[in-house]
Amino acid sequence: MGFPLVALQFDFLFDPALLPLILVVAGIGLSLAEALAPGAHFIVLGVALLAAGLVGLLLGPFFAGPIVLALLVFLFGALALYGYRELDIYGGKGMQQTSDSDSLKGKTGRVTTRVTETEGEIKLDSGGFNPYYAARTLHGEIPEGAEVMVIDPGGGNVVTVERLDGIEEDEIDRELRRGRERREREARNGSEVEEADREEETERA
Repeated sequence: MGFPLVALQFDFLFDPALLPLILVVAGIGLSLAEALAPGAHFIVLGVALLAAGLVGLLLGPFFAGPIVLALLVFLFGALALYGYRELDIYGGKGMQQTSDSDSLKGKTGRVTTRVTETEGEIKLDSGGFNPYYAARTLHGEIPEGAEVMVIDPGGGNVVTVERLDGIEEDEIDRELRRGRERREREARNGSEVEEADREEETERA
C-alpha cells in the first residue's frame, strides 16, 4: 500500500495547473544563474520560461495546457535570442560569448580589490554585462589598480591572475627577442662596414 500513497503525494507535481508556476520558478532560477555566471546564455532560456509561465498563469489551466506552454516557450525563446543578439547585451557586436570558461584565459583587466592568494576582485576590460570576477594569485599579492592577466579561468567563478609586468616571457618570446637583437646587430654592423668603405674610397679619391 506504500506505493499508491507515494504516488498520490507526488501527483501535484504533474498537475497541469502548476505547469505555469513551475516555468516561472525555473525562469527566475536561470536568470539568477546568469547573474552569477555572465555570458552562459542562461538568460535566453530564463526569459523564455518566465514569459511563458506568466502568460500561462494569465490564461489559466484550461487554455494553457502543456502543448500551448511548449509553443510559448519556443516563441519567447526565439524572441529572447533575437533580442539578446540585437541588443548586444555583453558587448562585442558579432562576437558571440561562449559559456566555456577557457575564453577568459589571456584576458586583461585591473584590480579593483587587492588580490591575494585567498581573496580579491578584478574588472576585466571586456568582461561583458558583469565584468567583475573574484580573483586569486599563485603567490604574493597584487595592489589595487594594477594591470593583470587571467592565467587560469578556474571555471569562471574564481580566476587566477598574474600582474602583467610580472609575467615572464616564454621560450618563444625569448627566441623572437634574440632574433630581433641579432638582426639589429647585423644591421648596425652592415652600416658600419658601408661607412668604412665610403671613407676609404673618399681617401683614395
